[in-house]
Amino acid sequence: MPFEKENILLTDLYELTMCASYFDNNLDCRATFDLFIRNLPRKRSYFIAAGLDEALTYLKNFRFRAGDIEFLKSKGLFKKPFLSYLSRFKFTGDVYAMPEGTVFFPNEPVLRVSAPIIEAQLAETFLLNAVNLATTLATKASRVVTAAGYRPVVDFSLRRTQGMHAGLAAARSSYIAGCAGTSNVLAGRKYGIPIYGTMAHSFVMSFESEEKSFEAYLKTFPLNSVLLVDTYDTLKGVARAAEIAKKLEKKGNRLSAIRLDSGDLRALSKKARAILDRNKLKYVKIFASGNLDEYKIAALLKNGARIDAFGVGTAMGVSKDAPYCDVIYKLSELNQGRKTFPVMKLSKAKVTYPGIKQVFRIKDGKGNYLKDVLGLADEKIKGQPLLIKVMEKGRVLHGVGLEKIRHSAARNLEMLPAKYKRLSDAPVYPVQISPGLQKLAAKLSKRIRRQNGCSA
Repeated sequence: MPFEKENILLTDLYELTMCASYFDNNLDCRATFDLFIRNLPRKRSYFIAAGLDEALTYLKNFRFRAGDIEFLKSKGLFKKPFLSYLSRFKFTGDVYAMPEGTVFFPNEPVLRVSAPIIEAQLAETFLLNAVNLATTLATKASRVVTAAGYRPVVDFSLRRTQGMHAGLAAARSSYIAGCAGTSNVLAGRKYGIPIYGTMAHSFVMSFESEEKSFEAYLKTFPLNSVLLVDTYDTLKGVARAAEIAKKLEKKGNRLSAIRLDSGDLRALSKKARAILDRNKLKYVKIFASGNLDEYKIAALLKNGARIDAFGVGTAMGVSKDAPYCDVIYKLSELNQGRKTFPVMKLSKAKVTYPGIKQVFRIKDGKGNYLKDVLGLADEKIKGQPLLIKVMEKGRVLHGVGLEKIRHSAARNLEMLPAKYKRLSDAPVYPVQISPGLQKLAAKLSKRIRRQNGCSA
């Protein structure tokens, strides 16, 4: 979704009230926040990073308009000097991030923001929202694509997503994850994603007969058409499609595929394939849709379904079985002049790690992922650093095209061993804490407990 000027107020009120207090108390230090996901949702074993492009666009355009200031003034919460500060506000910080398409795991910072504390704090809500949605959907789509093997998957989710923004995010995120394209025309225009469409049952029912509906559609679209064959009787529909495909051949054209949208897709696909093959139409593909997800697709293919491509809607577009990630944005370090103050949270089950951190990926000789190490950025750790600088002093350093992101995601998934891509019962990918980070966390924890009278 493109940045819109009104997005500046798409934040939680407490971000503004905290920043007003920072301002009132002259707290002008530089702060570093880590954005990461605390836990894996059920049946997930990895994440696909997405949402960075939208996050950087937001930060680049981070401004309060006169109308925004007037609205905040009308609430009676904020003093005039703070509102005056907001009227001149812009983001001047630095951002390190994992590139979109990167495979990552719980407690690994996918994004790190270093900026004056008010700037870094005000960015929190939008960054969480953008990364949560896109990463959730990209991760779900990658599982669907994995289940389908080499077969194309098309995003059919627009009509069931939670709003236009979510529909666009679903199309973009699923394409990053390996889907062949989307039915979403606006996403095709906005992102350059291939768009696909077949026909609805209403089209078939609008004609005197199924046969006439097929003929009418092919008259308009004689090339690369897909006929929906299950409006009345699926196998008779396949037979009619086969007869019409043979007529189309005589005109020098070919039917691309038939679409099955209901019933026992395994049995119907086998019978449909037999009908097509008997009519010497081996080139006609079988496209399946209808309440599909990765589990159903895997079961269909395991049991011998003759399906060449899938259209997946609701379950993928809303990530039905895991509709959100436990994504958080936590302060890890403060800088005042030349002094540095690592910080951490000690709440039970919600401990965070202090300091400026990096994620190092260890690979085998073939490039396959072995483990990750979460350590301090200045530690000498063998492995590929995953967080790279993407914004400096509020300026985006370089843009990455969607095709390159998609290729990166495919490469990441290829290098992730198959056992971690199982749809269920996947082992936990090893993420180790470096000695330096362990030492800093232990030392800081002890000091915080002593200063705040906490029990050990």
